Amino acid sequence: MDIRLIDRADTLDEVSRGLAGVRRVALDCEAAGFHRYSDRLCLVQLTAGNRTFVLDPLSVEVAPVLGPLLEDPDREIVMHGSDFDLRLLDRDLDIQIQGLFDTQAAATILGINGIGLQSLLGRTLDVKLAKKYQRADWARRPLPQPMIDYAALDTIHLMELADRLTSELQDVGRMAWAVEEFRALEEIRYEEPEGSDPTVRVKASRDLSDREVHRLREALNWRDEVAQEMDRAPFRVANDSVLVEVARRNPGSMEDLVDIQGLNGRLARGEGDALLERLRRVDAFGNDEVKGLPEREYDGRGRPPPEEEERMRRLKAARNQKAKEMGIDRGSLLPNALLEELAAAPPTTLEDIRSVEGIRNWQAEVLGPDLLKALEAVPTGG
Repeated sequence: MDIRLIDRADTLDEVSRGLAGVRRVALDCEAAGFHRYSDRLCLVQLTAGNRTFVLDPLSVEVAPVLGPLLEDPDREIVMHGSDFDLRLLDRDLDIQIQGLFDTQAAATILGINGIGLQSLLGRTLDVKLAKKYQRADWARRPLPQPMIDYAALDTIHLMELADRLTSELQDVGRMAWAVEEFRALEEIRYEEPEGSDPTVRVKASRDLSDREVHRLREALNWRDEVAQEMDRAPFRVANDSVLVEVARRNPGSMEDLVDIQGLNGRLARGEGDALLERLRRVDAFGNDEVKGLPEREYDGRGRPPPEEEERMRRLKAARNQKAKEMGIDRGSLLPNALLEELAAAPPTTLEDIRSVEGIRNWQAEVLGPDLLKALEAVPTGG
């Protein structure tokens, strides 16, 4: 296998020339979120035939080359577990994939146990992937050759895997289902996360007083600023449990701060003054100024009426039985959230089921009659 690192502008033409007439490409991406503050796109791997290009978007502008290649609907792009990578490509390169074939989605439709790439390659092709660089820092530069070779392995076998899965899908008559899933994945776009109070993501915050919650909030914001400045994942600066302990103990001096178990002493001495100042400000607030946990959002529905609960019970039973018969994970056949919508506004026809946002045509076709039958004996209330 010919593996070529593309990290200079004068080598980009190799990609354009090498893939110009190719109608099928395997694609994967590497990001740095496990190590760095930002989960920015760090590598893009492309395989066609016996050639693999490993493109470095941190060193060279790759979008002008990748855009025409990946947005051509007549070219199949084979990926595995594409959801996160599709968002990265949209956000960082403004590229929206066309012609997608996702091997993980295909395996899910087939009801295969173990849909990770390593499991699928072992099951289907008897290929074993090493795990050495699973959590590597892909923003590291220069990249050592073993990391480049490792990244290439994520695409080298993808097209053969897709061929095997395609054959299995055709054998059981589920190819059209998979294609519908692929087209839905193509619609994925990056969305900026909504701003929210960081304390709600810390489970232990529920056991803190309002003032302690406010200290935790200040500690979390301090950690975020330090992590951004250091370009380090926030949990690598200090984990949540350490900051909860800071909120509880309320250290009043550098010695007290350094004494908190789990907090890096060098980090505390270098950046801790800002944290101590934040904590002192919280101490100065009056009780009416202290902001505890935010009020939990309430959708106004409360507990559903008995007939709706009964509809949900019957819908789940029908879904679970069908999933068992088909050998598909019940949540993949139809998730509970969509069943809840059907229970709240019961359909009377297959078209009613198809009209619910998020329900695929294949799901309505395969499961719809069972769902309608399950609802027949339940009163609608009113």
